[in-house]
Amino acid sequence: MSVQAEEEQVAPARMAGGQAAGPDIAIGRALGKLDAGQLRDEYMSQGSFLYLSEFLPPDATQRLVDAANALMPEVNRNFIPGHKAGGSVSRHTIDRLQPYIAELYRSPKLIAWLEKITGDRLQLSPENDPHAYALYYYTRAGDHIGWHYDTSYYDGRRYTVLFGVIDESSCILDYELHTRDDSRPDEPGAVQYPPGALVLFDGDKLRHRVTPSRDGEVRVSLTFEYVTNPNMRPWRRFISNMKDAIAYFGFRQVFRKALQSARAGGGKAGGSV
Repeated sequence: MSVQAEEEQVAPARMAGGQAAGPDIAIGRALGKLDAGQLRDEYMSQGSFLYLSEFLPPDATQRLVDAANALMPEVNRNFIPGHKAGGSVSRHTIDRLQPYIAELYRSPKLIAWLEKITGDRLQLSPENDPHAYALYYYTRAGDHIGWHYDTSYYDGRRYTVLFGVIDESSCILDYELHTRDDSRPDEPGAVQYPPGALVLFDGDKLRHRVTPSRDGEVRVSLTFEYVTNPNMRPWRRFISNMKDAIAYFGFRQVFRKALQSARAGGGKAGGSV
C-alpha cells in the first residue's frame, strides 16, 4: 500500500475543507528544517538507525505528555525475571481514550518522510496489532528491558519509531549497530532521548536495551511500528500473541482483539522500548 493509499485511510482525521488535522501540521513543521537526503545517508551508514534529539514541535510533544499522563490508570504492569519490568498501554486503549496518537501514527507526511529515509514503501500495522502504536512506562525502581531485537513476525520488514515523551529518569537506550552485518564490526552507542526526540531503526537489525530506572524516576516512550508486508503466518501469529499477552498487554486484551480480528486475517509482532 502506497502513501496515497495510507492517506485515504486517514480521511476521518482531516478537518472540514480538506486541511490536515493537527498531527500532520505538526509533522510538516518538524520536517521543514530537516534534510532528508543527508539523514538518509546517515541512516544507511549506521546500518538502518537514525537518532534525532529534536523532532516533534513543542506543542505536539506536550499533547503526547498529556496523553501519557491521562493513560497512567490504564497501564498494564509486566515482569519477566532477568529480562524486563515495566508497564504498557496498547493501541487498542489509545484508540479508545487518546486518538491524537493514532492520528499522529497515520500522518501521511510522517509516513512519506519515513519512506524517504528507509527506502521502503511502508504500510500501517494491522488493526489487531497492539504494538502498532503503544506507550511504555518505567515508573518503578528497576523497570528496564534487556538486550533484544524488535523481531518481526511479519512476512516483510518492520520499522520501529521511538518518540521521547516523559524522561525524568537516568535510563539509557544502549544499542549496537551492524550486529547482523558480517562485513562490519559491531558499533556500540547510547542515547537518552528527551521529550520530542526520535529514534528510527529496522527492528531486526538493531540490538538494544534500556537500563534500569531508579526510585522516584519516570520514563515514558511512544513507539510506532510500520511494516512492508502486513501478512503473518498462523504459527507466528500464535507466538506473537503469547509474547504480547505475557510481556506487554495481558491475555484478556490480546486474545479478545485477536479473536475479533480472526476473520480479517493479518498479524502482529512484539518488542519495544
